[in-house]
Order: sequence, then C-alpha cells, then structure tokens
Amino acid sequence: MSNSMDIGVGLPSHVPGVAGKTVVEWARRADTRGFASLAVIDRVVYGSYEPLIALAAAAAVTERARLITSILIGPLRINSALLAKQVATLDALTNGRVVLGIAAGGREDDFTASGATFKGRGKILDQQIAEMRKIWAGESRGTAGAIGPTPARAPMIIMGGHTEPALKRAARLADGWIMGGGATPDGFKKAAAGLNAAWAAQGRKEKPRLLALNYFAIGAQAAATAKDNLRDYYRFAGPYAEQVANSVLSSNAEIAERIAGLQQAGCDELLLIPGVATLEQVDLLAAAVFSRRS
Repeated sequence: MSNSMDIGVGLPSHVPGVAGKTVVEWARRADTRGFASLAVIDRVVYGSYEPLIALAAAAAVTERARLITSILIGPLRINSALLAKQVATLDALTNGRVVLGIAAGGREDDFTASGATFKGRGKILDQQIAEMRKIWAGESRGTAGAIGPTPARAPMIIMGGHTEPALKRAARLADGWIMGGGATPDGFKKAAAGLNAAWAAQGRKEKPRLLALNYFAIGAQAAATAKDNLRDYYRFAGPYAEQVANSVLSSNAEIAERIAGLQQAGCDELLLIPGVATLEQVDLLAAAVFSRRS
C-alpha cells in the first residue's frame, strides 16, 4: 500500500522481569519482519532498561529500522552536553537511524531520584533542546573544538505532551509531535489540530511529523497480563492507569481498526508498544499488520 502510515514496534524493555537477551532478540526479529522503527519508553524509578542503552543493544543486531525514544524524559538528564554526545554517538553508529522523542516528564519521583529539578522542567527542556542542536551542529566548546562525534545527520526531534505549553514547545523547537499511550483516532485528530495551529502560529511552512503510541498484546491471556503490567507501570497516575490498561489492543481486528482510524486522522507513524515480552508477539503483530497490506 503506497503512502501508508509507518508502523513501528516497541521493545519490551519496560516489561517487568524481561531478560536482556529477549530484548535483543525482539529487536532482531522486528527488524527482519519489516517494522519501520523500534521504540522505547522511559522512566527511572522502575525496573525498566535505560532507553538509549536499550536502543544501542538493538542497534547492534538491526540494520534498517529507525530507533525512536518515545519518549525520553529530557530534564532528568541534567548534563545536556553528555546527552547530546550519547544521542550523536548512537546516530553515528547507526548511520542516522535515531529519532529523539523527548518531553518534560511528569513523575516527580524520577526527578527526586535523579537529583533533577521538577519545577520549571519545561523551561529546562527548552534550554536543553537548544543546547543539543548547537552541539550537533559542531559549535566549538573548548580547547579541542566541538563535542563529537558528528551525528550522521542532526537527529529528528519529536516532542511529547498534550498540554497547550507542550504543543507550543513542539511548534517552536521540534520536528514533530507524538501522542502518548492509548491514542484514539478522535483524540489524535483533536490534539493534532492543536499542534497544527501552534505550528502555523510559529510561521512554520514544513509539515510536522505526527506520531501516535498504543499498547498491544495479542491474545486473551497476553492481554490480561499486559493490563496488569500497565496498571503497575502507571500506578503513579491514579485513574489514568486503568484507562491505559483498558486501551490495550488485543486482536488483529482491533489493531487493523486502530491503524485505519489513525491513518485517516493524519498520523504519519504508529508505535505499537508491547505489554508483554513473549517473542511470539513480534510475529503475531507482524502478521496482523503486514498481512492486511499485502
């Protein structure tokens, strides 16, 4: 199908108890199955793998898929120069496959544990993005010149968040925007309209890249386990945790309907994040996604 929405799959790097070898094999398998991208989500106070390191492991066994943080909580990384170097390193090693999804974050315990400032994190993120872009452009920073390595290309920045300040930040500083967990076509269309209005207000002529994130677990038992895992992961968010758990896509029909709805709503790429870590889920999802496009 031409001009179709890209479909990416998340690594199970956040699933409780997942083995490192499973994350790596998942990445290898997803790359060979034809998914457009591999994605990771981020938090500190949890048993999840660190996103950039997880993507580096995935990079070693993949050749084609983009590597997306969806999203990285920027202000937790209080050394912006080091973060810029880490992202540039991953991009250079993968010949330009990195897409940096980034946002301000909302879990205060992550900030406390990191020694980072929670209040004013939006402004910190503004400064961080500006700093990283200067570093990637090769601005001199000391006796040896620029902070290297030079990325294969300046990584695309995708902004997360659905509040008005987040949408305005995306319009000012990013190349696109992503809607978080359980994005429905109607919700996406409404939020994207806000993003597009902010984009136009900034006088930007190029089209923003628009992404959405959904959770999946194919099969009744897998879906039940995924819902429990997501309730645990989002426990900090109160009632929203149940909303995310109930959004899990668990059948080929649900996945096909969501793909069609989001594509019609103007989404450029859908990231399907696993709620369980069994490797058969990669194959089941590939069959659900690609059989309908053949």
